[in-house]
Amino acid sequence: RGMGDLKAGLEDALSGRGRLVMLVGEPGIGKTRTAQELATYAGLRGVQVLWGRSYEEQGVPPYWPWVQAIRSYVRERDPEQLRSEMGAGAADIAEVVSDVRERLPDLQPAPQLEPEQARFRLFDSITAFLRTASQRQPLVLVLDDLHWADQPSLALLQFVARELGGARLIIIGTYRDRELSRQHPLAEARGELTRERLFQRVILRGLTQEDVGRFIEMTSGNSAPRGLTEAVHTQTEGNPLFVTEVVRLLVQEGELGAEKVRETDSWTIRIPQGVREVIGRRLNRLSQRCNEALTVASIVGREFTMAQLRPLVEEVTEDRLFEILEEALASRVIEELPQTVSRYQFTHALIQETLAEELSITRRVRLHARIAETLEDLYGDDADSHAAELAHHFAEAEAVIGTEKLVHYSLVAGERASAAYAWQEAQGHFERGLIARGVPLAGGEPAPDSQAAALLFGYGRALTGTLQRHQFQEAVDSLARAFDYYVEAGDTSRAVAIAQNPHSADLMSGMREIISRAVQLAPADSLESGRVLSSHGYCLGLTVEGYESAQNAFDQALTIARTHNDRGLEMRVLANSANIDGFDMRWETCLANSLQALELANSVDDYYSKLRAHLWAFWALLYANGDIEGARPHAEEIRSIAEKLRDALWLFRSFQIETELYYLAGTWSSARQISDQGIALFPTNPVLLEQRAMIEYQVGNVTQGDSYLQRFLDCRHSNPIGIAEYSTSLFLAQISRITGNDDLLDIVQDEAQILSDSSTMGLGVFREQCGLALVAAQQGDGSQSGELYTALAPQRGTLVTRAGALSVDRLLGLLSQTMGNLEGAVAHFEDALAFCRNAGFRPELAWICCDYADALRERDGEGDLAKAVALLDESLAISSELGMRPLMERVLSRRGILGA
Repeated sequence: RGMGDLKAGLEDALSGRGRLVMLVGEPGIGKTRTAQELATYAGLRGVQVLWGRSYEEQGVPPYWPWVQAIRSYVRERDPEQLRSEMGAGAADIAEVVSDVRERLPDLQPAPQLEPEQARFRLFDSITAFLRTASQRQPLVLVLDDLHWADQPSLALLQFVARELGGARLIIIGTYRDRELSRQHPLAEARGELTRERLFQRVILRGLTQEDVGRFIEMTSGNSAPRGLTEAVHTQTEGNPLFVTEVVRLLVQEGELGAEKVRETDSWTIRIPQGVREVIGRRLNRLSQRCNEALTVASIVGREFTMAQLRPLVEEVTEDRLFEILEEALASRVIEELPQTVSRYQFTHALIQETLAEELSITRRVRLHARIAETLEDLYGDDADSHAAELAHHFAEAEAVIGTEKLVHYSLVAGERASAAYAWQEAQGHFERGLIARGVPLAGGEPAPDSQAAALLFGYGRALTGTLQRHQFQEAVDSLARAFDYYVEAGDTSRAVAIAQNPHSADLMSGMREIISRAVQLAPADSLESGRVLSSHGYCLGLTVEGYESAQNAFDQALTIARTHNDRGLEMRVLANSANIDGFDMRWETCLANSLQALELANSVDDYYSKLRAHLWAFWALLYANGDIEGARPHAEEIRSIAEKLRDALWLFRSFQIETELYYLAGTWSSARQISDQGIALFPTNPVLLEQRAMIEYQVGNVTQGDSYLQRFLDCRHSNPIGIAEYSTSLFLAQISRITGNDDLLDIVQDEAQILSDSSTMGLGVFREQCGLALVAAQQGDGSQSGELYTALAPQRGTLVTRAGALSVDRLLGLLSQTMGNLEGAVAHFEDALAFCRNAGFRPELAWICCDYADALRERDGEGDLAKAVALLDESLAISSELGMRPLMERVLSRRGILGA
């Protein structure tokens, strides 16, 4: 936007409408660089660019930026041209620009006038010269660092600005807005300039987080993990100078190598020396007392209040402390927070860190101790409301204070963060408390006491909000250690609370033993028993032939819910039941239970049950009904709730299902956009990588598809995952069919072996069977086709998705054709066509048309070839419109065969 404004101003100047544009921002924000970019652009347009800079040093002559700019012009011009452009004002200009007299040695001295008259003649002469010169060649005059300009230079700028109309001249001024107090000469000049209609102010702000990530990738050559991008952006607040220095330091220290980036989960960003020097120059202008007070404030935090600071700054009265803070405010090192009294914050996080790091470690620790105790006294009975702040200071002061209060406030802060769904913050608090207590974060060692058990319970809950599903065992272990302690201690209510926690439904398969034991502990017919039975039903439903047992547990839980009139429990049971229905591919019941659960959602504060209900309503509508528009509102709700909860698993799922919607419609650009967002957040998530690979292969971007496929395979090997949750055969079989790469079929066969050894049933196994069906058809294996046909036939009239999407009727048609049952194949292809045409699943429709044409060509009955040609024409039209190059080539080859 800034460059757009500058280019528009330049166009006005070229048309004879002179302009004055001020580029404004903090040090390092890119004011000078932006002006340089405009200068380059202007040079390409045949414009003369003149530069003048102001300096902070004492002893700089008056009008120095103007002298620099005019001098560079004078040195490049023929004397006669210069004499013509300056006219009678040359003698006046020569009084401040000595180069004019050197180029025009026969100039008469300027007349002796009163100072005010002489200044007016000088201003008028320079203005007339610039106007005249710009008529011969348009001019850009850059006046850099005007916050250091002397008052005469600023007065001349005001004079020239009033005379810009009709000149082919644009003046670009740059200054730091944080350097200006109300008394600063430029602040007064700016007030006058604002009245000029040709004046414009362009404010430059920091880079966005996305910009920072892109810069890191360009600099290091590796993709930037979200954690790194967030850390750099948070630390630098997007200031380009600071970003550059920080990233350069990371590169020099080898922190951005591919292996290092993959291995590092958390990032600590140090302040480079170049950034320290920039900040140090600002701080050096403040008094020693002000620096001392700000150093104490920097240990309090980015934000601080007068009440917090007053007891910590020694030998200073309250009035004097206000004066010190006013000095810091005037220099823009700190700023007052709006709508608060006596609350301040450092204008940049790096200013705070620079001040804090100037203290020795010993002094810093002791200061944290004073701050912790002072704040605890200040907050009194309300101290727990400030637990995170107090936990931080007690942690920094652990060496001199001990761990008792650190652990207490860490536990309280963790619980408060969990209640606000701030899972990463909660994890950090619980982790800090466990470390302070000397309790291992991992392993099977039971909690030593109730406080440690509470920390482990909180830590396990927080992990489920930050980890992906294949990492959930870590959370399960933590919860199990807390559960074992409570059982051993006879605290059954807390033990049962672990098993009935609503968040645990996303890792129930790993908590089967805990939940099974909790069923025996919960009081019969109590609400606690109902909640545990709901979870128990979910676990039973994931086992072979466990559906009926699951329904029995759900029925018991529903009875308890309705007896106690507990709508929350009723909703939870219905959502869990819908989950098991969907997993068992009972789509009608799945949709009914999901919608019934959502009817209760408005009166129940249970976001996780609501998410599960929306998810399975989404899949049921999509799989069984082919209803994209009906499914879309559920996807939107899932994204909205997942963002509110800041839950990693549900955020991943929201990206997965939104990408699926766009994929099914063939809207590749939108699918890529959502995929990019998801992979940026979860770069090693196998499902998101599968989806992106399929998008690229469908449109013929084989190199990109191979890249995502390799990333998927790497993640799969390093993170073993359950077959039911992350099926692979269907994905790889589709790629093999699209690309003709038969090497992938070996991996599909390996999956088949895992499948045969698996005790897990349901949707995950069905997807594997669909993948094997594609392989059997591709290899012409009639025997296996018969077995797979029997397995898939109950799901005719539905869709199977993972990465990509397939009509089950298309698969049944391919299997029938492979078995030699061409009549059956035609019937299935007809059903598949009707389903996908009605649903608007255009990429799948294009593939069905091509496969159906193959079956008709093989049957070769009356009218079959004509219909096959029509189907190929339809397939080619769709695939051409959607850019599906591999399918286009396939269709064209078949049209050639039919034509021959």
